[in-house]
Amino acid sequence: MNDDMYDLVVVGSGAAGLIGAVVAAREGKKVLVLEKLSKIASKLKATGGGRCNLTNTLSNEEFMSRFGRDGRFMQDALNGFDHNDLVEFLKGIGVETHAPDGFRIFPTSHSSQTIIDAFENELTRLDVEIKCEQRVERLLLEGEHISGIKTQDAIYKTANVILATGGLGYPALGAEGDGYILVEELGHKVTDLSPAMMPLKTKEKWQANCRADTIPKVELRVDIKKHKKLRAKGDLIFTKEGIRGPVVLDFAREVTPLLKKYDEVPILLNLTKGKNEEQIREHLKKISQEDPDKTIVELVHTLLPLPLSEELCKLATIEPDLKYNKIEGQKRDHLIKLLAWTPMTVTGHDGFKMAMITRGGISLKQIEPKTMQSKLVQGLYFCGEIMNLDGPCGGYNLQWSFASGYLAGQLKN
Repeated sequence: MNDDMYDLVVVGSGAAGLIGAVVAAREGKKVLVLEKLSKIASKLKATGGGRCNLTNTLSNEEFMSRFGRDGRFMQDALNGFDHNDLVEFLKGIGVETHAPDGFRIFPTSHSSQTIIDAFENELTRLDVEIKCEQRVERLLLEGEHISGIKTQDAIYKTANVILATGGLGYPALGAEGDGYILVEELGHKVTDLSPAMMPLKTKEKWQANCRADTIPKVELRVDIKKHKKLRAKGDLIFTKEGIRGPVVLDFAREVTPLLKKYDEVPILLNLTKGKNEEQIREHLKKISQEDPDKTIVELVHTLLPLPLSEELCKLATIEPDLKYNKIEGQKRDHLIKLLAWTPMTVTGHDGFKMAMITRGGISLKQIEPKTMQSKLVQGLYFCGEIMNLDGPCGGYNLQWSFASGYLAGQLKN
């Protein structure tokens, strides 16, 4: 038993936990941060390949809409701490930021270590105690109130706990889902969990010949009648086993839950920057008339990289060196359909070991959005990825972690 009494114990040292600790300590609270790894902020360090896309410049309304139907749960947190507030907060602890593309906001250093160092300095200034290599085994209660935390080698007394243990993505960085187990023991419901933000594997193999190029402005959509509204847009990269790139990271959060229902998920890819069949037909016809000596693969190459052009001609069973007007109409129509919407079939992924975030989490119905406090246990707060709320790429999930952690750290009862 540790005889010290803490006003707050924060479990987890990601973005959400760190800012929650700072906010509480600034209000004069005695704060302890527990981290099961040997150092803090391991996942934050890896965010965005280490470049750390902190947030973005969208309005709160637009920001919430990108999270789907549950996005409005964030309203109170964002009203109290939006992207402008985050930029000011970081500036106050010595981190300058900028938005080089006018949308995504990064530290000017483009290094997540800058963020971690600034938080460590601020926590030291505020006398926040940090204990690493502390695995929490149980949350202790007196009636329906938090009374402490038990780790593998100590008990810490406290009336308030912020659970910021994250999800299941990147287990090598500490994500093991232990937070879910802790709260389920207290009666909280955890929804189905799926890996998200990750590459996808496909049944097709032709794409392995098209790995050299990034295809811009691709639209992906699910080709299942009841799920046709699921779609995403962005840059795509073909891989030996399937597809990756920003658009796939966004799309994966919609597809991975479907793979639990269906063995395979058929998808359609518009690789031609949104052109429809008629526009593609007119484009090919026009280029062919301007230069009758161009082969069909050379014509398609005016829209797409050459390796991809060759593969799509093969899929349409067209000899790539044929001239446009020498191709039979049915095959030409088939090629144009393929250029407008190329079919592929998602068959799997690499699981949580490659997932940047987790789809699913603690049910939002059991959390008070104005405080981030549990509706079941007094003094228990949640923030970040542990909750059933996830967004696309582009600073959404990190902003949500900071906003929810900032609100939780206020310890509003």
